[in-house]
Amino acid sequence: MNAVLSASVSASPPHTDVEAPLIKFLGLAGYETTWRAMQRFTAQRTPATRDEIWLLQHPPTYTQGQAGLPEHLLNARKIPVVQIDRGGQITYHGPGQIVAYLLLDLRRWKINVRQLVRLMEQSVIEILAAYNIAASGRVDAPGVYVNDAKIAALGLKIKHSCCYHGLSFNIDMDLTPYDFINPCGYKGLRVTQLKDFGVDATPDQIEQSLAKQLLELLAACRSSSFNLT
Repeated sequence: MNAVLSASVSASPPHTDVEAPLIKFLGLAGYETTWRAMQRFTAQRTPATRDEIWLLQHPPTYTQGQAGLPEHLLNARKIPVVQIDRGGQITYHGPGQIVAYLLLDLRRWKINVRQLVRLMEQSVIEILAAYNIAASGRVDAPGVYVNDAKIAALGLKIKHSCCYHGLSFNIDMDLTPYDFINPCGYKGLRVTQLKDFGVDATPDQIEQSLAKQLLELLAACRSSSFNLT
């Protein structure tokens, strides 16, 4: 992975005795090199390894989760398809969509996988609320939805109580490639993006907001001041 960072955020979150994850903004990065870097980071980490959150965009790529069924890819149309180790079915990544990869020791933050899913959903819901957009998660199909259209998708890999992968949030992108898959394994699932609601914020601006939300919610979980049940 490109080691050059456009910025980083390293301040500790309030009211915790745990060092905040290091936030890295990685720009546009190839999918497979990023995925392999996450695997290496997780395999090499020790109890003292600081957590990290990577924010970036990918070139056009379909990713198929471990349980992914081939029939959900209707037509790849020359877009690379990468078989990966997260949960879930097929999704699309492309420029104008921000991706947040959470490389966390869940024991450190006193959360389980279900709570982490809720935390990721809540981080996007709160950003949308700031633009007066009502959004919600779904227990049966993790992600964030606005008027039944999916605006953010989630997927995780857990290894020895540490996670990687994370969430993707559609900001201002070409949504056409979603027409050639059953997004997240759901035939006919509508997909939307922030731009469709008249918001002209750039992906870079939303990355900053998302980093802030994730840090604040993790800190709240650690201090038991936020309920993610």
